[in-house]
Amino acid sequence: MPQDTSLSLSLHGSIHEIAEAEWDACAGADNPFVSHAFLSVVEDSGSAGARTGWLPRHAALRDGAGRLAACAPMYAKGHSYGEYVFDHGWARAFEQAGGRYYPKLQVASPFSPVTGPRLLLHPGLDSGHTLLADALRQACHELKLSSVHVTFCTEPEYEQLGQAGWLQRMGVQYHWHNDGYTSFDDFLGALNARKRKSLKRERRDANACGLVFHTLRGTQIEREHWRAFYRFYESTVDRKWGSAYLTAKFFPMLSERLGDRVVLMLAEDGGRLVAGALNLAGTDTLYGRNWGCLGDYPFLHFELCYYRAIDFAIAHGLRTVEAGAQGEHKIQRGYLPSATYSAHWIAHPGLRHAIGDHLRRERPAMAAEMAALMELSPFRQAGD
Repeated sequence: MPQDTSLSLSLHGSIHEIAEAEWDACAGADNPFVSHAFLSVVEDSGSAGARTGWLPRHAALRDGAGRLAACAPMYAKGHSYGEYVFDHGWARAFEQAGGRYYPKLQVASPFSPVTGPRLLLHPGLDSGHTLLADALRQACHELKLSSVHVTFCTEPEYEQLGQAGWLQRMGVQYHWHNDGYTSFDDFLGALNARKRKSLKRERRDANACGLVFHTLRGTQIEREHWRAFYRFYESTVDRKWGSAYLTAKFFPMLSERLGDRVVLMLAEDGGRLVAGALNLAGTDTLYGRNWGCLGDYPFLHFELCYYRAIDFAIAHGLRTVEAGAQGEHKIQRGYLPSATYSAHWIAHPGLRHAIGDHLRRERPAMAAEMAALMELSPFRQAGD
């Protein structure tokens, strides 16, 4: 794309206001969570909108000829739920001091704690991250909002936003990495003896319950499967006292629009579906998203969400499995600590200074915590 200094920003109340081909030319094909198809499912299913307080305000940066140079999935929000990068304390402190933290702008894939690009650039645009970051900051100023938050961005975006004066924050998740394994047993061989024995026992017990397992993709997933899965999703929400952001329409729409990128793993007991785990496949990563179960089966969560995900990744040559947010228990199952990144523009100078000071102390503490967690790795060390 030719460089053009006359770039202009527009905000859009629906992803459909931006052509799919234009958006995806900037988003690329690697990460399904920033694709036009995924974002359209979130909107069209009624999952992101006034009901849940995620109002689309997608950013589009166009050149003088009207061509899309950069874009970002962005939402105006009156709360901090469904984000997985917690700023409730920031909001309380600012409001106790007489400020107004909400509404704010959130650059994110809704309800998806998944690392991926957030500042989406046309391949021919140089210094696009800085240009788009400046435009978002200007939009925040003109709309008289408190802040812009870019969450679960890539490390290069995190660094570039930091250089542009945004506040930087780190988090941690647990990811499995494919070290060229040819089978699950090959992966087990990389673990120390005690952990290897433990994982084999968990898989054996999960598979001794008389369950029948299915892995379905795209058009193989039928309406009856999604109806069952929505019951699983609701049961998980109920147990965790959460909110059912995703509607029943979301799941079948997902497989219709994303095709084979949708991977649904199901467990059946006596002809009745009793549990399921939803994944999306990127170019080199399998992303675990939602899970639910009706009943009590030993180690079934680990089998469906972790071990079968590893099986799938090995069989399809994927490099990584990201099994969602939180969960130190994942470490002993081969999912090691991995850094996540976010960047924050805070308009009020006093609040920006206070949060910046907090994050300067938090980052080294997070790095130290990750180093300590790595000591729990189940993999064989030299000499084992």
